[in-house]
Amino acid sequence: MNMPAATLLRLGTRRSALAWVQSSQVAQALRDAHPGLEIELVGIETRGDRIQDVPLSGIEGKEFFTAEIDAALLEGRVDLTVHSLKDLSLERPAALVLGAIPRRANPRDIALFAPDALERLKAGAGLRIGTASPRRQQLLPPFLARALPHAARNTITLEPLRGNVDSRLRRLREPRGSERHLDGIVLALAGLTRLFADTTTERQGRALLTELLAGLPLMVLPLTENPAAPGQGALAIECRADDARTRAILAALEHAPTRAAITAERAVLGEYGGGCHQRFGATQLTLPGAGGLLQIGGMSSANVDITQRRWTPEAMLPAAGVGAKGWDGSQVTAPATRALLDAAALAPQLDGEAVFLAHSRALPAEAAPLLAGKRVWTSGSASWFRLAEQGVWVEGCAEGLGAEVAATLVNEPVLRLPAADGWRVLTHAGAEAGWTEGAWRGAQVVATYATADATPVDAAALATATHVYWSSVSQFEQGHAQVNANAHHASGPGKTAEHLRRAGLQNFTAFPSAEEWQQWIAKAR
Repeated sequence: MNMPAATLLRLGTRRSALAWVQSSQVAQALRDAHPGLEIELVGIETRGDRIQDVPLSGIEGKEFFTAEIDAALLEGRVDLTVHSLKDLSLERPAALVLGAIPRRANPRDIALFAPDALERLKAGAGLRIGTASPRRQQLLPPFLARALPHAARNTITLEPLRGNVDSRLRRLREPRGSERHLDGIVLALAGLTRLFADTTTERQGRALLTELLAGLPLMVLPLTENPAAPGQGALAIECRADDARTRAILAALEHAPTRAAITAERAVLGEYGGGCHQRFGATQLTLPGAGGLLQIGGMSSANVDITQRRWTPEAMLPAAGVGAKGWDGSQVTAPATRALLDAAALAPQLDGEAVFLAHSRALPAEAAPLLAGKRVWTSGSASWFRLAEQGVWVEGCAEGLGAEVAATLVNEPVLRLPAADGWRVLTHAGAEAGWTEGAWRGAQVVATYATADATPVDAAALATATHVYWSSVSQFEQGHAQVNANAHHASGPGKTAEHLRRAGLQNFTAFPSAEEWQQWIAKAR
């Protein structure tokens, strides 16, 4: 778009460090897209900023962080505004329009803990976790009861907490025993990501977070267990509906896949009741090669458990056809395993800072102490919970979505994790090659166990199946020769799907999990 060099837009924003930084980042993106554009940030105090000692669910009314900013925009005192999209209610003023939704940051929550949290857990002293969100209050307790090491002998108490990011983080370093001390807090990871990216504004977000995060244990909460607030991680850029010129300028930042995901998430708000009292989360992820997966969890306004997943395939699913006969590899009894390394043999190989366990079975017996002080990640929440039972502090997981998804998570700069060559990947024999390609290239891969000779596949059942779901690479290699040439193949996302694509299968679909495949086959019967 051609514009006069002296074009000036006024951007209205809250004055908090995070709001100012993310608005500054939007302003710079607009300047980059439109050379010659000038943008002036206008700080506006909101009711939500003024009232810090009461949870939002206890304040009458709504639009706590937007009403004053909306007024400035409607009155023409500013030309555009930037909000955290999760702060916007479903009912927006008709005179305003959502001019652009940029690509969103990681939508997950992150829990941060006081430096001595693990020692407290070992002693059975319990933890006080700060959050004022009804959604987090609903979803956190059952998750932490399984995800924290030694959780079975600890009481986890949730305390109200509001304030800016830096003030919340400082609560973790208050003297123990003081009223202000907390053992943990929960924040939106996107906020930390944006602050950490700031090295140019007067807020100096990276310097601030580097100091505040030093030495703090953390957990990136999986969306499978803790779906985020609808719209979390996304920014909303609004302008007046009748301001065609500003709308045209903002269009350069539009990211259609993010808008589609946010639309699906906010539809859940309309379906089950939203607002600051909501006790559920809804987050849609885009799974490469598999489509959109909307994870919903928590309680509706009618106090009904609405936990569910909704999958939108990347391409239209082929009709399974009446009389489809499925062979489900996820239902086959898992083969026995045998250890290749004991704890003593593994110890010298764990010389890196970070360890990724492809399965909880990859940790040899009595080897949990070797992970003390390591940055530990794993494949999914089930392995996370089993490792926690052994006293291992796990920081995050791939949520069963594959190694490439895990790589996008651990590469978040604010997490300060090493590059691939600083990781040690523990997996089973035969799977090493899959970790030498893609985002994990350079990691040191260690085979710690092997599967015993698997029970032979039912060749007769495979030969007559019209649809086959493979649960692992080894299962596919053992049985694919038995399958009818016209059969439809399927698997979950991740390395199994990558392997099947490399095998040249034309009649193949990646599903989020065996559950979605089972539902698809069931509809044909």
